[in-house]
Amino acid sequence: MHDIKRIRRNFEEIYESVLKRGKGDFGLLKVKELEEKRRSILAEVENLRNRQKTESKLIPAYKKEGKDTEELMKQLKELSGRISELDSELSSVESEMHSALLYVPNIIKEDVPIGKDENDNKVERSWGEPRKFDFEVKPHWEIGVERDFLDFERGAKVSGSRFTFVKGNCAKLERALTNYYLDFHTGEGKYKEINAPVVVNENSMIGTGQLPKFENDMYALEDVNQYLIPTAEVPLTNMHGSEILNNEDLPIYLTGFTQCFRKEAGSAGRDTKGIIRQHQFGKVELVKLVRPEESENEQQDMVSDVERLLQSLEIPYRVVNLCSGDVTFSSAKTYDLEIWFESSKSYREISSCSNFLDFQARRAGIRYRNEDGKVEYVHTLNGSGIPTGRMLACILEYYQKEDGKIEIPKVLRPYMGGLDEI
Repeated sequence: MHDIKRIRRNFEEIYESVLKRGKGDFGLLKVKELEEKRRSILAEVENLRNRQKTESKLIPAYKKEGKDTEELMKQLKELSGRISELDSELSSVESEMHSALLYVPNIIKEDVPIGKDENDNKVERSWGEPRKFDFEVKPHWEIGVERDFLDFERGAKVSGSRFTFVKGNCAKLERALTNYYLDFHTGEGKYKEINAPVVVNENSMIGTGQLPKFENDMYALEDVNQYLIPTAEVPLTNMHGSEILNNEDLPIYLTGFTQCFRKEAGSAGRDTKGIIRQHQFGKVELVKLVRPEESENEQQDMVSDVERLLQSLEIPYRVVNLCSGDVTFSSAKTYDLEIWFESSKSYREISSCSNFLDFQARRAGIRYRNEDGKVEYVHTLNGSGIPTGRMLACILEYYQKEDGKIEIPKVLRPYMGGLDEI
């Protein structure tokens, strides 16, 4: 959420930044209009209260001099009534403005490429060369069914489309990925592992920016004002919601594995085959709460963490700086890391590492007391560290052998009981 004082002081700057997303002003002009109305009401209320205070002081003098106070009392009653009306109007305007602010996205950082969509994203660097195969690699959904690793039919029968049973040694491989990711990120004590709830309340979803804008993509639990999480970013970030942290508490690095749930409402017709886009999927998340002056470097550090993980799995990838039209609602700057999928001969997103500045912290009320004793909002960051299902799909293709067996990446073999292929 934006600071209304900042909007008032730097409206043109924020307005131009929001317009860079290429999707209109997201109601920012309406917010400005409501803020002007709010300040106008406040000024009128203050003026009336001053009149009320001044005229109230006249009553004792009138009585002492034997003057009739009836007209004065009538005026004071009218003033009181008008103030009450304005207070009610003010409350309504403030509520409307708060609601409108929730739909205004974050600003875009200056070094974000300007563009409309993913076609305007900027590739910053790449690592690794895709393997040369002397046979035709089967897509993961095809080899998965042939080897009885993936069961789409029974997944659909039990739950519906975009749900899948992962079976046998393939399920073991997915579990190995989870354990390896967590061991990698918690190594040397860098990230603190958290086992987080997968059900959160409405305030938590508002805090990280999923609500109210993306409500149609969320799984809501009826009659209890709770939701299944779309990502562990929600509980991990909101852990410290409505708190004032100490300066020495920062930075805070958190990681955790959860199941994630998304309706994928806007994805009709996309990735209908396979396990790349599912309604339920496992993912390890990375979250940082940091001092404002450190967030830029912390984002680069987070990207580096994910890069090292991908390098250890020996999967070719590239780092992409998302353009202004492709950056997510809450983010000020996002890097996507994309891995190579052999069947489609293309790179696909495996991780997004975003800097939210103080946008989420304002919504969630996450503050800290700096070294001067002043209370400020922290900056929040998060990144996928990484999804298990999408990486599993990649491994089923990239590590596929001509006989249909799947080679196990070297770093995962200790997690597979020493198996080097399945």
